[in-house]
Amino acid sequence: MHKKAKRAFTLIEVMVAVMIISVVILALIEMFANNIHIFSGLKKQTHINPYASFFISNPDYGLETKSAVLYDLVSDFKLEDDLLRELKNIKVEVVYQVVEKIDLGEYDDMNKDKSNESDRGEKTDREVKTNAIFEIGKTVIKTSEASTALLRLRIEQ
Repeated sequence: MHKKAKRAFTLIEVMVAVMIISVVILALIEMFANNIHIFSGLKKQTHINPYASFFISNPDYGLETKSAVLYDLVSDFKLEDDLLRELKNIKVEVVYQVVEKIDLGEYDDMNKDKSNESDRGEKTDREVKTNAIFEIGKTVIKTSEASTALLRLRIEQ
């Protein structure tokens, strides 16, 4: 009679299976950790975004670098006492940076030269002078926990 050989996993097969499972578990843990980091950053960001609207509605802030307390911005509004206490403790720094400044007067001179070359003594509507200056700026609102940025457009005439 022949003895039947028992079918079993060898030691190498078990070690390979354990290594594959370990790599998959480590990848899942890393994905979970990255998600926690991203969501905590988003939570801080969503906490400061409502405060940015106070600066948008207030013309005294946002177009220059200043420090403020949020309570100063909302002192004219009727708010709950708990919210007012919270806003008194939040110090905010507003940093303004000019991104680009566009002077439309420069383009008038260029259009005038082109119109003189192409027109034969005829007056056109292009000879209207504009003195407008567009300033595109970035306002960064910083608290101790997070920051947010806004693009602002200022028109000077």
